[in-house]
Amino acid sequence: MDVSVLMEYGWVLLILVALEGLLAADNALVLAIMVKRLPEDKRKKALFYGLAGAFAFRFISLFAISYLVDVWQVQAIGAAYLLFMSVNHIIRKNIKGKAQEGKKTLESLNKGGFWGTVLKVELADIAFAVDSILAAVAMAVVLPNTPLPNIGGLDGGKFLVIFAGGVIGLVIMRFAANLFVKLLEQRPGLEIAAFSIVGWVGVKLAIYTLSHPQVALINEQFAHSLEWKIIFYVVLVGIATAGWFFSKGKQAESGSKQQNSAKTVN
Repeated sequence: MDVSVLMEYGWVLLILVALEGLLAADNALVLAIMVKRLPEDKRKKALFYGLAGAFAFRFISLFAISYLVDVWQVQAIGAAYLLFMSVNHIIRKNIKGKAQEGKKTLESLNKGGFWGTVLKVELADIAFAVDSILAAVAMAVVLPNTPLPNIGGLDGGKFLVIFAGGVIGLVIMRFAANLFVKLLEQRPGLEIAAFSIVGWVGVKLAIYTLSHPQVALINEQFAHSLEWKIIFYVVLVGIATAGWFFSKGKQAESGSKQQNSAKTVN
């Protein structure tokens, strides 16, 4: 396999790892809110069932979409869903009343007992699986083809990248979610950046859809062109950089408040 192709695949995989990490942290927070009213032993069981369900639903989503990925209607639905999820999350995050209302709604989900909570966790897992796989597909679908045999309707190399991204997201959710949660607490702007990237990935999938031979509203070559790839990655890195540098950490904010209060006292 060509070195440039390997580098492109490696770059996409690195981006998927970072994006999956941030999304997994957000997903872990939602699951934690769902199960927090259960007793300690039942809470662990509910989270275990949730993790098992997350594995199952991601694999099902991956294999299902591998057969449907070339259908332009499915691509269009996926692009619209990613854009909706991004815009909806950002709007809710920036309107405190709705965010608090959403938190109360999540907390109220715990009133159904253990198995009721497990059912709601599994339903959440389905949504998380769709989010994760669609984002990964949008990132991988325009990668160059490889000599590996097709799996479903996907090139083997693209399938493996999407599969690796999904598994890494689950591993992060299980073992490293706390680290990402702390990072999001210190740099809250990263959550907005992560969902902005999801929206930008939705734009990428929309471009790919509009260039589909059966739609042909955009030149098919453009979706695979070097110019579009450069534009996409420059904007993506710009969003991530802005999320990092324009998000004051809580420690920095508290330190600044202490300095201001000290000046006032003096």
